[in-house]
Amino acid sequence: MKQTIKSILFLFAILLSGFACSDNKNSYPVPPTDSKADGVISESRPFEISSETYQADFGTITVSENRSKSTSRLIHVPFLRIHSLSQKPAEPIFGLAGGPGASNMSWDWGKAWTFLPEHDFVLVGYRGVDGSTVLDCPEVDRAFKGNGDILEEASMKRIGRAWIAGAEHLRAQGVDLDRYSMLEVIEDNESVRKALGYERINLLSESYGTRVAYLYGLKHPESIYRSAMISVNPPGRFVWEPQMIDTQLRRYAELWSRDSIMSLKSPDLYASMRNVLVSMPRNWLFFSINPGKVKVVTFALLFQRKTAAMVFDAYVAAEHGDPSGLALMSLAYDYVVPSMSTWGDLASKAVSADFDSSRNYYLDMEPRNMPLSSPMTKLLWGPLSYGRWPMHQLPAEFRKARQSDVQTLLLSGSIDFSTPPEFATNELLPYLKNGKQVILSECGHVDDVWYGNPENTRLMLTSFYSTGVANTSKNSYVPMDFRVSWGFSTIAKAALAAIVLVGMIVIAVVLWLVRRRRTSSAPLANMRH
Repeated sequence: MKQTIKSILFLFAILLSGFACSDNKNSYPVPPTDSKADGVISESRPFEISSETYQADFGTITVSENRSKSTSRLIHVPFLRIHSLSQKPAEPIFGLAGGPGASNMSWDWGKAWTFLPEHDFVLVGYRGVDGSTVLDCPEVDRAFKGNGDILEEASMKRIGRAWIAGAEHLRAQGVDLDRYSMLEVIEDNESVRKALGYERINLLSESYGTRVAYLYGLKHPESIYRSAMISVNPPGRFVWEPQMIDTQLRRYAELWSRDSIMSLKSPDLYASMRNVLVSMPRNWLFFSINPGKVKVVTFALLFQRKTAAMVFDAYVAAEHGDPSGLALMSLAYDYVVPSMSTWGDLASKAVSADFDSSRNYYLDMEPRNMPLSSPMTKLLWGPLSYGRWPMHQLPAEFRKARQSDVQTLLLSGSIDFSTPPEFATNELLPYLKNGKQVILSECGHVDDVWYGNPENTRLMLTSFYSTGVANTSKNSYVPMDFRVSWGFSTIAKAALAAIVLVGMIVIAVVLWLVRRRRTSSAPLANMRH
């Protein structure tokens, strides 16, 4: 029964946490065995978005794994072009999704629909995730589960050994890890741009994709017309620093204090979270609570407004003696986090760009007097103190901000835990000669920017691509809503009650069948006598 309860709790966690990603179910043609570098094979098929049918090209491009080596092996990368409805479309939009470690072929197609009246929309797979070479590391998947506190040193050492084993496994398959950097992703997009006959393109990027877009503008400024970045990640910011996370928690606590109803539940949200994090209960009924796993899930759920409110609701409930929501978060970690990324790709892209060998990430990510600290960075970067990912870093000029003349629009959420707006303001915008930033009030990461006020975001983007200036006339204040109708604590207890009810029904049915069998067998026994 315990396993059944876990399964149902996990289902609720997936449905409401926003962890789950939709799979890309489109099929792409397989190139012939004698394919040459930059060879393209494509199939034209109808593509439906929002009840409207478009024509789309499903293609695969063959590229060299190592473009600087004539004898390099070839790999295959998928691409998708959705044709605009316009007879004379403007510059196409190439999408660059978040990650690293995630696909670039599974976009929310409602986003593409916004631009199709005037632009073709093109996606090129991320090498290392999409296409013929996937940097899977099952060793890391297993290590991220484990027993004990996932953020303790013993776990860090175990995960570090898994990183080494995963890299050795990939190299044994002939993979050249140094060729799975953002710079190679850019060249894959350039190859598709040329193959499709586009002179210049627009870029639409999200989170990790914004770093790719920025570097794209440095490497090939002549290819880029305009670039819109959502939830901007400047150079050096694949590491979430604990000081900024603490600042953001206090920012949320300030917003919470302005809500008279929430203030009755907790007069000080920051203090409530600190109290729970410092002395987290280790179980709820017969379910264990792993503090490290709860912290990792907590941080991930703080990316968006809706799930952030659910996190705060769970912590306030725990402070008042109900840790059921924390138990749900702890259980969800084992089912979601170990398989949420293509870990070899994440390591290759992040380490080659931002790894600092002079830092001890295990120690740096948990300073004193910061209750949450930086659990995700500790989980991902801490093990590198015990097992390095064997990959060279990008050239120095691509690991720091440099001047770019590309027309760029930066869209940021004011309470974004993953890509805080001040990083874009202070560390990237000064280097964008033709850059403009818009900060959306009380919005979090990517989806909040898209859907907090969707008409506003669509207008800003479409006007920017058309004129170079974002129309902000529909920009309005969207206050944070901390109310939760179905919080993690409620879900956990409802799921448990449902399981108990089902169990009682099963027991009742079994007892009824037993009684019925006894009743039906009684006359036969009397006949024998």
